Amino acid sequence: AEAGAGGPRLAELLAAGRRLWEELEAGVEPSSGAPAVQDKVRQGLDVLQRAATMVAQLELFSENEELDEVASADLKFLLLPALLGALTLKQVDLSRRQQHLESARDHFLHFLKLCRSYGLGTFQLPPTTPGEEGAGSPPGPGDPPGAQPSLVAMAMSRNAKIERYKQKKELENKLASMRSFVESGTADEDQIREFYILQIQKWISTSLEELESIDQEMVILKSRDAARQAPAAPHGPSRPIRAPVRPFILTRDAAQARVFGAGYPGLPTMTVDDWYEQRRRQGIVSGQSVPQRAPGVSDEELQKQQQEKKEEEDDEEALQKARNWDDWKDTHPRGYGNRQNMG
Repeated sequence: AEAGAGGPRLAELLAAGRRLWEELEAGVEPSSGAPAVQDKVRQGLDVLQRAATMVAQLELFSENEELDEVASADLKFLLLPALLGALTLKQVDLSRRQQHLESARDHFLHFLKLCRSYGLGTFQLPPTTPGEEGAGSPPGPGDPPGAQPSLVAMAMSRNAKIERYKQKKELENKLASMRSFVESGTADEDQIREFYILQIQKWISTSLEELESIDQEMVILKSRDAARQAPAAPHGPSRPIRAPVRPFILTRDAAQARVFGAGYPGLPTMTVDDWYEQRRRQGIVSGQSVPQRAPGVSDEELQKQQQEKKEEEDDEEALQKARNWDDWKDTHPRGYGNRQNMG
C-alpha cells in the first residue's frame, strides 16, 4: 500500500516532525531544559506519533516483504520510529528518565528490525533487554590465543564504532550533495529512492550509537536507585536508644543526699548505689559490676571488704604486700621517720 491513501496529511506530519527535530539539533537555545526547547520536543513527538499511527493503519511496511515492493515515496516513513526515539531522549524530566530511556530504546529497536527485514545495511541487533549480552562470552575462533574475552569484545566494539563513524560521514556528504535536487523537485525517482535509502542508512548508524548510550545510562540509573534503596550499613554494634539524662547531684550515701537535697531543691539527688542500680536496669552496666554495699557500711569499710576479698582470691602478690605492711607497722610506730617537726 502507498501513502497516497493517507493523502498529503501524512507527509505533512512527517515533514513537521523532521523540521522540529532539525531546529532542535541546530541548538539555538543554550539549555535543553529551556521551555522553548521542551515545547518543540512535545510538538515533534505529537506530530510524529500521529504519523506513526497512520502508517500502522495503512500497513505501509511489513517484515515479510522486499525493499523493491516499497514505493519510493513511502521509504521516508521508515524513519518515523528513529525520529521518535531521538525526540524521546530530548525530554528532561528526571523523575521519568527511566521510562523515557525504555521508550526510546523500543523505538530504535523497532526501526532497526524493520531495516534488517528489508536488507538495509548489515549490522548486529542489540539484545531486546539491556545486559543480556555479556562481555564474558568466550572468544571466537579468530581471536588471538590467550586474549581476555572482555578485551576482545572491547576491541571489536571500538572497530565497529570507527567503521560506523566513517560510513556516517560519507553518507552525510552524499546526502548534502543530493538534497538540493530532491527538495527542488528536479530529481528523478531513482535519485529520490537513493536519497531516502541513504537517509535510512545514516539513521541506522545513529540508532546503534543511541542504543549503546541508552544501555550505559540505564545501568547507571539502576546502580543509583539500588544505592538509594539499600539501608545504611551500621558502623558498629547497634546500641539501644537511651533516654536523655536529667541533671542530678551524685551523693555518697542517703544522709548526704538529704543534705544536698535540702540545699538544692531544684535538682534531684541520687546516691552512688541508686545510680548503679539505675544504670544496671538500663543495661549500661552488668549486675556484676555493681558494688554490693550493706546498709550502714561506710566507704572505708566497703573498700576494706573489697581489698580483703581481692586478697582472698589467688592474688599472691597482693597478699604478700599486705603481710609485709602489717609486719612493718608492728615494728615502726605511727609518724616514724618524720623528723621535720621535732621539738
